[in-house]
Amino acid sequence: MTVLLQIGRRPPDPPPQGLPAPSPAPAPGPPPASAEAKVFRSAHGAHLFVADGSRVYDLPEPLADRLERWTAAPDAALPDLARDLGLPLWSRPRIDGTPAEPPPLASLSLNVMQACNLSCGHCYADEGRFGGSARSMPRHTAYAAVDRLLAEAAPGADVVVGFMGGEPLLARDLVHDVVRYATRAAADAGNPVRFSLTTNLTTVRPQDARLFAAHPFTVTVSLDGDRAGHDALRRAPGGASAYDRLRAGLDVLARHGRPRHLSARVSVTPRTGRLVDVLDHGIGLGFDEVGFAAVVSAPDPAYEITARAFDGFLDQMVECGERALRKLSAGRDYPFGNFLTAMRELHRGTHRPYPCGAGAGYLSASAEGGLYACHRLVDDPAFAMGSVAEGPDGEARRRHLATGHVDRAEPCRSCWARYLCGGGCYHEVSRRGRPGCDYIRGWLAFCLRAYVELSQAAPEFFRLPPEPAATTAGATGLV
Repeated sequence: MTVLLQIGRRPPDPPPQGLPAPSPAPAPGPPPASAEAKVFRSAHGAHLFVADGSRVYDLPEPLADRLERWTAAPDAALPDLARDLGLPLWSRPRIDGTPAEPPPLASLSLNVMQACNLSCGHCYADEGRFGGSARSMPRHTAYAAVDRLLAEAAPGADVVVGFMGGEPLLARDLVHDVVRYATRAAADAGNPVRFSLTTNLTTVRPQDARLFAAHPFTVTVSLDGDRAGHDALRRAPGGASAYDRLRAGLDVLARHGRPRHLSARVSVTPRTGRLVDVLDHGIGLGFDEVGFAAVVSAPDPAYEITARAFDGFLDQMVECGERALRKLSAGRDYPFGNFLTAMRELHRGTHRPYPCGAGAGYLSASAEGGLYACHRLVDDPAFAMGSVAEGPDGEARRRHLATGHVDRAEPCRSCWARYLCGGGCYHEVSRRGRPGCDYIRGWLAFCLRAYVELSQAAPEFFRLPPEPAATTAGATGLV
């Protein structure tokens, strides 16, 4: 048959083979054909998505029907399908179930203040205390963490120093000192350094804004809607409005210095209003990007999105995505973060066996100097990864990457979306399992259709340089 038209870029060649990876258990057998290929349709016809390599092809409709019947058969196998239909698939898989070796460290977040000035029922960090007591990171520990990052990084590679909490600007003197120290140390080591900070923006001062503007900073602000919606979820001391303080913080940034990238992250709970209204409100405040994340695990279960509530969440996310598709297709800006990330990741051909860089190229340091897989897993012994003083625990990282591989997890290995999703947030899976799998598949199915339609309507969108990454984890999910 004629070779099908591939949409988007050809994914990169397979990476070179490194050191032998640990294999605590043999990899399971091959997944069903339905997990390897998915037929979908857009306004331009039928298409095929191939999971390994995240490849998208145009299909004639008769062939699309035939493929759907094939992949639905319980004994169908992708190699047979490719041979029978003459599909241009690589003979050697790019992801084969082999766990990755821990890479050099590229990003380290510092929990400089494990306390917060707000009280939010949906906060995974329990106001930064992570179930313990409020505490701050000593200066010598913070400097040692920077030294550890540079010692573990690849020569000449970019590194990211992140500031987390609680509320990191409660430790502003330390943040300022660490930025100066890291800038000097990174220059001496030959590693370009960038910074990130996640904040509620209620305590930002002019000197903080000037710091963000003078250095390559990504600042992520927690936003939950308009004044009523935000204050319903974020309680400030003395009954003050957390939203009014956030708006005052935005004014400080406007007057004294704006970071290179300013994003808003909306934590979606059952109490969140209509998402498209929240999205438009955030965009109207001037953020470079506004994105949503469902609260799956919270100290108070009343704030959690349950499996049943994910249906409504998906409907609202698609409503936001459709608006983004219309505006971007018309050449207008619409910085819906989840949608923009999905479009760029699909165009890049992103395919990965892990949800993010946690425990791999990214670690997080607690106030006491312990190293953990990420900032959401601080003080969790199951995800302890060494210490700032002694360095990352290579064996703990290998176990984490071996057990976390999406092809070794159930039901992930039988899902066509596994190399886009990566298996789900480690923090959420460890506490709640995977209640949002149907949502993730539904959102990604919409994104595949939108990708084809946007590629046709506004191909110039994919020639624009991507925005700076807004995460300390070194990888962004599509959800």
